[in-house]
Amino acid sequence: MYLSSACVKHEYIKDSVNELAQNGFKDIELSGGTKYYLGYEDDLLRLKEKYHLNYLVHNYFPPPPQDFILNLASLDDDVYHKSLEHCHRAIALSQKLGASKFCVHAGFFINIKTSEIGKNLSASELFNKDKAMGRFCEGYTEIKKAARGIDIYIENNVLSLSNMKTFQNQNPLMLTDYQGYLELKSLIEFKLLLDVAHLNVSANSLGIDYAEQLNNMLALSDYVHVSDNDGLHDQSQCFQENSKILNILKKQDLRGKTMTMETYGSLENIKQSQALLERTLRLN
Repeated sequence: MYLSSACVKHEYIKDSVNELAQNGFKDIELSGGTKYYLGYEDDLLRLKEKYHLNYLVHNYFPPPPQDFILNLASLDDDVYHKSLEHCHRAIALSQKLGASKFCVHAGFFINIKTSEIGKNLSASELFNKDKAMGRFCEGYTEIKKAARGIDIYIENNVLSLSNMKTFQNQNPLMLTDYQGYLELKSLIEFKLLLDVAHLNVSANSLGIDYAEQLNNMLALSDYVHVSDNDGLHDQSQCFQENSKILNILKKQDLRGKTMTMETYGSLENIKQSQALLERTLRLN
């Protein structure tokens, strides 16, 4: 089981990885939330050798020199080309670090401000869906060709009820549920990273059955992100014994799947959450 580097809060990735490694975490998924600086690649290689770490690279990592919203479906040429360039950098970094997978989030049918990521979105005109889907598929095909031994995954987005209401019950995001998976799968062949917490919120917003959605999508994925939430917001909570998500997950066969825990809290709470997951899901 991997732990997301975003679970601890530091300005620079070297400090996040160092703290996790010193607390016994050897499998670390490098994710967003830190600032760019010269020499971060050398620091990651040094820490990998010192602590015998295994890395995966995820979505908005490595941090770009200037923040932007990663969106391979954007019809804004500047955003689209920045997104493509970022994915190429992430693939190159994966190869340098010996990481076997890179995942990018499914696209958005709107331009999102950097200040809105993870928050309520402001109302704006949606892109032409067919054109945005086509652009995403073009970008994905390009980075997949460049992968050279790195498996490329697409992660399901999280649709909150408040954002659904803002867009008057139109879905502004790609791949939020099983139907969205089938829609994208009809256009391109791809591997799914299933974020079970994203799916919990999206299913609630769309008024569909979470357990059924999870059963359908988990069977299609060998790479899973896990955290807990209240079904209304993507909170990245640690797991408790009475967790709805955990109680549904324990009915699933997760053996052989790569898993990443994305939970915020103290390192002690994160360790307890990991132990509960491994015990309940019989991962050991």
